[in-house]
Amino acid sequence: MRLSPLIAAATLVLSFATPALAQEWDEFVFVDDGFKVNFPGAPKVENTTWMSRYRYTLPARVYRASRGTERYSVTVVDYRGVDKQGIARQKQCPPGAETCIGTQDGVGGSILGAGYWKMDVRGALAWATLQFLKRDARVTDYDLEFQDVVEGYFMSLTNRDESRTYGYITMHENRLYILEGTVPKGYPEPQWFQSSMGFVDAKGNGIRYLDYYSNAIHGLRQYAPPPARVGGVVVGGQPGAAPAGAGASGQPAR
Repeated sequence: MRLSPLIAAATLVLSFATPALAQEWDEFVFVDDGFKVNFPGAPKVENTTWMSRYRYTLPARVYRASRGTERYSVTVVDYRGVDKQGIARQKQCPPGAETCIGTQDGVGGSILGAGYWKMDVRGALAWATLQFLKRDARVTDYDLEFQDVVEGYFMSLTNRDESRTYGYITMHENRLYILEGTVPKGYPEPQWFQSSMGFVDAKGNGIRYLDYYSNAIHGLRQYAPPPARVGGVVVGGQPGAAPAGAGASGQPAR
């Protein structure tokens, strides 16, 4: 949910859209990557990799669709195996190297994670945001938002050709989601794309939390995720409880 008057404007634009325009947009559910979103037609899917802030190569998938000169994409990066990569890196480090061991808190082990893997997860939103900021474009808006009460960041950019790019970056159960919509100059903001972003469990049921979810806290299990409404039923919210769609170990189902 974006706390902005632009929502009302985008809704107004949609209400006057022609039936043909409205029919082009459909909701697509991607159970394997744990999300749902509206696209103007079935997206093409590309398997790729993502280089994280601390130089871990992570599996990723890009979903792309277009409508005329409008372009839409969702990049999903799987951080769930980065802990194993951090442990493997630690074994190759010189004895006592802090950059690989991570600061110790004396109680629960490494605060930063072996090879800084925990910091890589905590900083994933910032790292993805930086990739937008590096572009040859002018940032015109940047704000904290949420979808299904999951923390995320919205930003808009004006490109050199005066087209506009709208990005939404969020993270749920250690998977990073980067939404990007680019429209020509004078076109309305693609709010129906960004605001349709949601999360699903292993059965494709929508997940909506009843309190604020932050992956840096709940994804790393510093605290159990808040209760969520999944398929009309409220689940979770108890200490140590597994989130919707999680396996028996409490880790996200893969």
